[in-house]
Amino acid sequence: MYYTFADTPAGTLLFTGNDKTITGIHWKVFKRTPPVAAGWIENKSVFRTALDQLGEYFAGQRQTFDFAYATKGTELQMSVWRELANIPYGTSASYQSIATAVGKPNAMRAVGTAIGSNPISIIIPCHRVLTSTGKLGGYAGGLNSKMQLLHVEGIGFRE
Repeated sequence: MYYTFADTPAGTLLFTGNDKTITGIHWKVFKRTPPVAAGWIENKSVFRTALDQLGEYFAGQRQTFDFAYATKGTELQMSVWRELANIPYGTSASYQSIATAVGKPNAMRAVGTAIGSNPISIIIPCHRVLTSTGKLGGYAGGLNSKMQLLHVEGIGFRE
């Protein structure tokens, strides 16, 4: 497993993966971010394409990403992450709309947990999910990171 840390305008990210696929983009501050394990190899060059595209995103020059990534999760998590990936740049969705879209309109807590367990931050855009009243809700990278990402995309929210 390869890894690297990347500082962004919204916070520090831990990238994990192999030489073909990214398996994680985690906020360093998140309590469920995996610790770097013995045997992992630090190698920034493995993540060069993703890092370059992320830099373009923060510079306002990129709205979509086109590098290989893979996720593993429960059936519910995978369905929630697929739904998150469908939220277009510059728009938001509510936690309730995501729950309804995955066929679990009464399972808001489970859907919220799945959103919070997103292993590919920013690329699978869980930051675009707001409460039904337009407030921030939570975010693995912290609310300041979420606000920064929403500002990059021009998405309004209520504090």
